[in-house]
Amino acid sequence: MTQTAHRATANPADPAPDDLDRRRRTLHATLWVCGLTALLLAGIPVAIGLGPVPVEPGTVARIVAAHLVGGLDITWTPSEDSIVWLVRAPRVLLAAVVGAALAVSGVALQALVRNVLAEPYLLGVSAGASTGAALTILFGVGASVGASSLTGSAFLGALAATGIVFAVAALGGRITSVRLLLAGVAVGYVLNAVTSFLIFASDTPEGARAVLFWLLGSLARADWPAVLVAGSLLVVSFAVLLLWSRRLDALTLGDDTAHALGSPPARLRAQALVVVALCVGAAVAVSGGIGFVGLVVPHVARLCVGGVHRRLLPVSALIGASFLIWADVVARMAFVPRELPLGIITAVLGAPFLLFLVRRVRSAA
Repeated sequence: MTQTAHRATANPADPAPDDLDRRRRTLHATLWVCGLTALLLAGIPVAIGLGPVPVEPGTVARIVAAHLVGGLDITWTPSEDSIVWLVRAPRVLLAAVVGAALAVSGVALQALVRNVLAEPYLLGVSAGASTGAALTILFGVGASVGASSLTGSAFLGALAATGIVFAVAALGGRITSVRLLLAGVAVGYVLNAVTSFLIFASDTPEGARAVLFWLLGSLARADWPAVLVAGSLLVVSFAVLLLWSRRLDALTLGDDTAHALGSPPARLRAQALVVVALCVGAAVAVSGGIGFVGLVVPHVARLCVGGVHRRLLPVSALIGASFLIWADVVARMAFVPRELPLGIITAVLGAPFLLFLVRRVRSAA
């Protein structure tokens, strides 16, 4: 039977090959999202229970349920209640929020600048947050606001850095991926130098040590207000980026393609960079500088579900959340009672995978 005859006898109700392939990819991505969500939800009570004073995951679940809905018989000690609810639960949840925020921002930035090595800290956002935090820790700038002064200063520093990057990238023409990349690197170096000068100029060794520890990343300051603020900004940023997923797909194909598909690249970069700045600024403000998450996790997600942003964004968020939760567990348990900076753990875990990616790209080339 010829191909023409086969087409003529085929059932008209049968889906086209393209539809079958699309359904197969959608099912594949759905399975990944469901599996990663189950893994994240199962890992949270286990991570909360790990520490110098171990708490069973079942006890953790009952303590959290008692605080959220009440009506449970108390079978745990007051110390366990305080450890779980006031110390470890906000820390683990904040790790999930920060990991997801950095991963989602990495996905967006790699699309905006069309560079697989782009990450949230490449555009000076982290450097601006570090400068703002250093001003508060070393010189008490904004300390009169209260306990949230450090977070607020870091967040304002991140937004100020983003504004400077915008202004520099827009000099002499429209904002392009190359201009954004170069402006971000230049502004980041300048702000890192400012932070180093502030450490040099301070007269308090304890303050300088606190700034250095914060620069390497830490979730030791985690509390419920930080979780709520950072989580809210993550949800808003993620929703906006997911809404723009098709526009990000077009932008990865080139500026001309994006413009032809009705997405002006310059305006899209400006809008998306504001969203990314809010997301990264909130994450860095509560956790300090944590590298490699926004660089490595998007590549891991692409190996799982491909490069379509509608599927890539949620998978990256879930992988980033789980990754940072367990990296933080290692950071606080490796040298008890001392705590390692979280950035050291993410670098140790992320660098080998980055080398694997380099080798993979070279083999493909």
